Amino acid sequence: MGNEGVVEKRNFFQWFKHKWSNDPLFSIFTALILMIILQTLVLGFDYDSFGSWFQSWSNNWINILRNNAGIAIVALGMTFVIMTGGIDLSVGATLVATGAFAMMLLDVGERGFLGLMGITGTLAIILTLILVPLFGYLLGSLIGLTVTKGMVPPFIATLGAMMVFRSVTQQSMQGYNPRVPTEFLEIASLRIGNLMVMPIIYWLIIAAIMYYVSKRTTFGRQIIAVGSNERAASLSGINVNKVKLRVYALMGLLVSIAAIIQVSRIGSMDIAGSGRGLEMDAIAAAVVGGTSMMGGRGYILGTVYGVLIISVLNNLLNLFGVPPLLSDAFKGMIVIVAVLLQRKGKMF
Repeated sequence: MGNEGVVEKRNFFQWFKHKWSNDPLFSIFTALILMIILQTLVLGFDYDSFGSWFQSWSNNWINILRNNAGIAIVALGMTFVIMTGGIDLSVGATLVATGAFAMMLLDVGERGFLGLMGITGTLAIILTLILVPLFGYLLGSLIGLTVTKGMVPPFIATLGAMMVFRSVTQQSMQGYNPRVPTEFLEIASLRIGNLMVMPIIYWLIIAAIMYYVSKRTTFGRQIIAVGSNERAASLSGINVNKVKLRVYALMGLLVSIAAIIQVSRIGSMDIAGSGRGLEMDAIAAAVVGGTSMMGGRGYILGTVYGVLIISVLNNLLNLFGVPPLLSDAFKGMIVIVAVLLQRKGKMF
């Protein structure tokens, strides 16, 4: 029995090593479980009853997920962009631009676009929910055209777009404080039971759609082909520029949805500060989730895990009292380690 136990332990270790080295989703999920266990231990168990502990634990998780829903949605789009071999540094500025556009449409004051046309109430909200994603899609398409038709490297194209979008938005909103109607706030603050979980639900729905697109559609397969080898993809009949254009347009669309959620959560948006570092968080979540920076490989489910890992990390840093200015340093180290592990191919 003793020898059999040793053999079983050795076989388990070999199996675990093989899964960890060859199944990115397994290794990411394992890391997530370890992070959750660590967070649970840090939160402690000093409660009167199991029910009190579980309520505190679940409320903490709901807060984490709700606060990071916008980042999670953007990270899903970033996964597709990186899978094509590109990058998008403009997502924070796009968030600000589309969020400002939403507020200008809905403003109940004298300068509201829709109000000036006599459109208010539910109709104004519906039009905003249509026009803002279209605006985000347009901004993403402009970036896509710059990358494809203009043949500008994605890093430069999106860096330029980041500066243009944010500066133009700041100039347009200077001295302007729009007031969003309270009905619009229900989009994010509507309670189910006694819980404010709508942002989480939006994220999960979009993640399910993106997962289906990546696994079950021609577009998803084309993204992988383009990221793996553009020339081979082109020779096989794939319109490479069209795929890239659609990916950047989709990125803009998803960022606009995140902007709607943010504006509806707090009723406004800090034009100067909102979205700063969003590109870092989105890239970190995608890379930690197994998306290759070289393109050609990515996992929507892995990005979901990556978002959770980054979210738990941020929460742990807060619980440990780490200065906010150092939090990006930890995320940066995680991204570097994740890329090194991808290039090495195995951990052990």
